[in-house]
Amino acid sequence: MAFQRARTDEQRAQRRQQILEAAAGMLTEMPVAQLSLNELSRRVGLAKANVLRYFESREAVLLVLLDAEVKGWIAALEHTEPPGEGTPGERGDRLADLLATSMAERPVLCDLLSAQAAVLEHNISAEVAIGHKLAARQSIEALVRRVARHLPELGPEGSVTLVETTLLMAMTAWPCSRPSEAVRSAYASDPALAGMRIDFTDLVRRTAAVTTSGLLARQQTAGVSCAPSSSSG
Repeated sequence: MAFQRARTDEQRAQRRQQILEAAAGMLTEMPVAQLSLNELSRRVGLAKANVLRYFESREAVLLVLLDAEVKGWIAALEHTEPPGEGTPGERGDRLADLLATSMAERPVLCDLLSAQAAVLEHNISAEVAIGHKLAARQSIEALVRRVARHLPELGPEGSVTLVETTLLMAMTAWPCSRPSEAVRSAYASDPALAGMRIDFTDLVRRTAAVTTSGLLARQQTAGVSCAPSSSSG
């Protein structure tokens, strides 16, 4: 197919969307590490140089997809059941389960998150980095608001801490829960080694639950220590 340069803003936007859709489709078939600019160009039907007219690098394409995946995840959380009744600890456990299971249901999101710092945020310009970080900040703020609706007892700082801890654990746990064929064989060879295998959902859930419990306990301790003494002087 002969390349025809997009000449209007609408045509350029359509071409960018075509590239993004092709890349998103590839991520349902392969991990981030295997997505190459050459293969993306082939699927879009453009020369590699022409793809680079719309995105400065492979990483720039993937960052846009990451931002979209995060927004989609948060939008889905907005449609989950309301927090319901229960003690702060009980609601905290339900929130931890919700965060872990909803992330596990989105493997593309988890894969992109796990590659964010080490791969996706390299080989990009400051302009692309600024756009990505602004989008990430908005998403984190939206996620913090969602957490606060489940557990207002955490307060603003506690909600931020829980979000940051959960996301960082997900970034680490995802690649660790996807071992290579050789490591899977090692696990299968010895029950003692099999116990070392990481379950993504379980680890993220436990981390979020323990973090929530710790934050609630610290707030309770701080409240007690700041309470006025009832003893007479």
